[in-house]
Formats: sequence, C-alpha cells, structure tokens
Amino acid sequence: MIRQAVMTDVKAIQKLVNSYAKQGEMLQLSLNEIYEKIFEFAVWEEEGFIRGCCALHPAWEDLAEIRSLAVDNTFHKKGVGKKLVEYCINRATEFGIKNIFALTYKPEFFKKLGFDEISKDLLPKKIWSDCLKCPMFPDCDEIAMMKRLQ
Repeated sequence: MIRQAVMTDVKAIQKLVNSYAKQGEMLQLSLNEIYEKIFEFAVWEEEGFIRGCCALHPAWEDLAEIRSLAVDNTFHKKGVGKKLVEYCINRATEFGIKNIFALTYKPEFFKKLGFDEISKDLLPKKIWSDCLKCPMFPDCDEIAMMKRLQ
C-alpha cells in the first residue's frame, strides 16, 4: 500500500536508497537529508515493512522532480515502482505542477509512464545543486526524462 512517509520511515528509506547508491545508481542520502525532506517521500508498505520509496521534489513554479525511486529487490517486477511514480505524478497534479522530470539510468521505465527524453540543458540550473555531491559530476551520464502533466 502507498502512503505518505512519516518520521519513523526515515531509516528504512535510507537503507533502500543507499543500497542503490552503493551500486552507483543514485545519490546517497544521509538521515538528516531524509528527515528534512520527509514530506516529499511516499512509501510502499507491505506487511509492516517499507518495500519502496519515491520522492516528489519541487524544482520551480511549474516543475518538479521524481527522485530517490527505490524498490526492494524482492519486489521488482511487481509494479511497485510504477505505482510510486504514478502516486507522485498525481500529487504533482494536485499541486498544479505542469511538468515533471527525472534523471535516470532506466529511461525505458520512465518512457512506459509517458516520459520523453530531453536534453539536460532544458532543465533550470537550480536543479544541479544536488549534482555537486555526485561522484559523476560534471560528467553526468544520467538521462533526463520529462512528462507534461494535464
């Protein structure tokens, strides 16, 4: 079941996200970073355990980012990631956000959800503040994907 994250979810979110960060698939998050952004996170909870998470991060007046999408390996190919992204898209629509983007190594996943590949140069410079922490910066090889919302 999907729900908004609460403070007691922070350590489980960190464990999920950082398991992907160790593989070089996303940025590592400290407990402090997650506590500060807990209101951005949605989680998939099953049998009392957090099995997936995803954050919706406002980037500008009409733009938000899908980030920190992580699903427990035992729940891959069960639609958890898709449902988490769709949940965040619905929240973005409620907030009046017109465009949503993701920086990803899995463009085919986002393409199935209606995202199109774009040049990273089309994104506002403001979003690059998190990139400064990345070991790949400035040679980022993630793919920018964008979806226009109704």
